[in-house]
Amino acid sequence: MIDLPTAATFSAVVADPRFALALGVSVLSGAVRGFSGFGSALIYVPLMSALYGPKIGAASFLLIDFVTGIVFSLGVWRQAAWREIVPLAVSAVIAAPFGTLILQYADPAHLRWAMAALVLVIVVVLSTGWRYHSKPMLIVTVLVGLVAGVLGGAVQIFGPPVVLFWLSSMAAVAVVRANFVVFFAIMAAGLVVTYLWFGLLTTDVIALAAFLAPAHICAMFVGSKFFHMASEQTYRRVAYVIITFAALVSMPLWDGWLR
Repeated sequence: MIDLPTAATFSAVVADPRFALALGVSVLSGAVRGFSGFGSALIYVPLMSALYGPKIGAASFLLIDFVTGIVFSLGVWRQAAWREIVPLAVSAVIAAPFGTLILQYADPAHLRWAMAALVLVIVVVLSTGWRYHSKPMLIVTVLVGLVAGVLGGAVQIFGPPVVLFWLSSMAAVAVVRANFVVFFAIMAAGLVVTYLWFGLLTTDVIALAAFLAPAHICAMFVGSKFFHMASEQTYRRVAYVIITFAALVSMPLWDGWLR
């Protein structure tokens, strides 16, 4: 059974000098998620990991993502390509516990360096404009899901392989965005059980997420309004720029300024 935070826990979270920065990170990541359908984890987890450490960064995002995923999936699920989402999600759920073991035992600084490097590589590949023109084979879809699951379990970042998979397709951006929203909602629901099993959803994490989730959701609604005003080219460029910035700032190199 999970322990719930007390009034003292909530007070300690707000009194922490890092809380104001955490609130800003939550708003920024929520706005990007609302606009693009992805990118919130790529922004939130690295930056929050720099502030609080990878375990709190990943676990607090999971709780926020679980709530927001349910809310926003209701509006886009009809546009999603379920034939691609289902095998991706199933294989990712299977692989996620192995990633959680990495989170439990790996060195936090090494995780963050690897996280930042992987995000930057993915952005470089996507920014070249490369796309695949045929429908992906099932084996490719499953492999992408397995890699996403390991990354998601380790650092709550399913995004890089999945983003590459769908943004490199010729699908309309509305479909791509819907795929992201639905897939990440499914993954968040599956990972809640895994994180509970490993004892990562502590009272501090729950209290932090309770404060940050409302701001994240409001920012997502604002970001979703801008999506309908943007062209496909603008959609992709804005997402790449913000994700690149987050990867650079999240490096342990800047800990002296962030902590």
